[in-house]
Formats: sequence, C-alpha cells, structure tokens
Amino acid sequence: MPLVTVLPHAELCPQGTQFEIKPGRSLCEGLLKHGVAIEHACDMVAACSTCHVLVRAGANTLPEPDDEENDQLDNAWGVEPCSRLACCVRVKDGDLTVELPKHSRNHARER
Repeated sequence: MPLVTVLPHAELCPQGTQFEIKPGRSLCEGLLKHGVAIEHACDMVAACSTCHVLVRAGANTLPEPDDEENDQLDNAWGVEPCSRLACCVRVKDGDLTVELPKHSRNHARER
C-alpha cells in the first residue's frame, strides 16, 4: 500500500506523521482517519478549497487536477505548482509526501 508522509505542521500535525492508504482512497479521508484534522468545510465535494495541500513528492503518481479542482485552487491561500485539494486526490500506487499550508481560507475553525 502507498505510504503518505505528512510533514510537520505547527497546529495540525506538530510531529508529522506517516500512514498507509489503500489505492483509490481520498487523501482527505486518509488524513482525517489518521488524526490529521485538515479543514474540509464543504464536506469533501471540492467546493471550498479548505483542504488545500502541497504535494512535495509523488505528484507524478497522481492524475492531473481537473477543471473543477483547478477552479477551487484559485481560491486557496498560498497556491504553488504542487498544490492540490486533498478531497480530489485519489491515491494511486505511489508514495506521497504532503505539506499542509500554514493558513487556510477558513477564518473560523470548527472544533
């Protein structure tokens, strides 16, 4: 199974983490299942851009983002060429290294 490495993030994952994920699963669901409380204000339907992540390694194993994902990424904070929406990323057979951006476009976080 592919291995997802999450780089340390001061609030959401201070020590960083690693977990295996079944191919075909949503990266957002995998992060949440493994204790990384990533934002997902639209309930993972690609309508808010709050689950923005930076795929630092393994992006070549993923399909290109579709138009809907690209449109939502236009609204994300700190977009880079490696930016993706975790709700849109379906993990394939390759390992991924992801970084969670410092900020989300959400001004208030539900706890």
